[in-house]
Amino acid sequence: MRISSPPAFLVVLTALFAKADCLSAADWPNWRGPGHDGVSKEAIPSELPAELPVLWKARVGTGFSTVSVQGTRVLTMGNRDDVDIVSCLDADTGELFWEHTYPCELDPLYYEGGPGSTPTIHGNSVYTLSKKGHAFRLDLEDGKVLWQRDLVADHDFALPEWSFACSPFVDRDRLLLNVGRGGLALSRETGETLWMNDTDTSGYATPVPFSHWKSGTTHLLFSAKSLLGLDSDTGAIAWEFPSRSSRDVNAADPVVAGDGFVLSSTAGTTLLSLGEDESEPLKVWEQRDLKWYFNSGVLVDGHLYSLNGTTHRPTELACHSVETGELIWSEEGFGSGGLMAAGKVVILFDLGVLTLFEATPAGFKPLHRQKILDGKCWTSPVLSHGRIYCRNAEGELVCVSLLSDSGE
Repeated sequence: MRISSPPAFLVVLTALFAKADCLSAADWPNWRGPGHDGVSKEAIPSELPAELPVLWKARVGTGFSTVSVQGTRVLTMGNRDDVDIVSCLDADTGELFWEHTYPCELDPLYYEGGPGSTPTIHGNSVYTLSKKGHAFRLDLEDGKVLWQRDLVADHDFALPEWSFACSPFVDRDRLLLNVGRGGLALSRETGETLWMNDTDTSGYATPVPFSHWKSGTTHLLFSAKSLLGLDSDTGAIAWEFPSRSSRDVNAADPVVAGDGFVLSSTAGTTLLSLGEDESEPLKVWEQRDLKWYFNSGVLVDGHLYSLNGTTHRPTELACHSVETGELIWSEEGFGSGGLMAAGKVVILFDLGVLTLFEATPAGFKPLHRQKILDGKCWTSPVLSHGRIYCRNAEGELVCVSLLSDSGE
């Protein structure tokens, strides 16, 4: 029996309906996205092809930087032969628009090394930070250096064991960096230092904005030995919550949850809330069996989805209640990768496998699984404009389309 092809107009209509699922396509201009929470407003198509088409692959250098996307421009970082590379790629083809290079050690201490920071796009500028404290403002169009700083040479900052890994955070006219024990702020326009707290070692996380109904916006800075509440205007520390982890690996960004925030490291996880006098955070619950190593979880409909584990114990995918900290379900067989959410779907990438699953407390419900890379894959995936970007430590960056026709 011969099965005839559908009429051309039906093919067109089907493609249009598929693309309608991606009409909320959006830029992803910085680490953890526009909301600084790993959650995208972009929609996942209701039907996915059996195999997502690979649009292109690119070599971007050794490292763990993920991508930032604005329009057709994709930014990331890597290292080749002790030279850092900031690459600006074409989202459609993967071809290079421009690259900016400068000398910087690979520094492979128990891992491959290379940059851990992700470029931040703001307007027509790109802001970057190297492992060793080189800060740049680059022109998005052509990569021209608009200003540059060597923060270690200028201020004698002590480097943490694995050097700096935070991504630049744009706060109005300033750039906040987790450099030094209490962070520092640079002028976004000129790069000059506006304030700095302490030259002692920092944590590895990126500042996170936290809006409180009474005190307004505070920036959460996960430093080497504590979580700090910062006034970004002055650098004043409003409060400090001690948090010690093995070898001071405070790396996962706090996750804001209503009037509180989730703090996690290799020492365990705590939900904190500011007290009535706002002088210090108070523990709502503590979960010692939930440990985020360097990538944060995502919060969807009152539940935290995360990769739970360290280098010393197997990693599992887990769902916890954000209200109580209770483990709802867990699934073994995962590595130390990263994840993000889009609507009620979580996009996870680790062990070279791209996994999409339903964000539900009913259990692990995979929607799609596909091997797309080899090697160590610790870097969080990014969804932008209907495309998912994933990379490995060796610097192979892959762009796959959520649409079977590879359109947008």
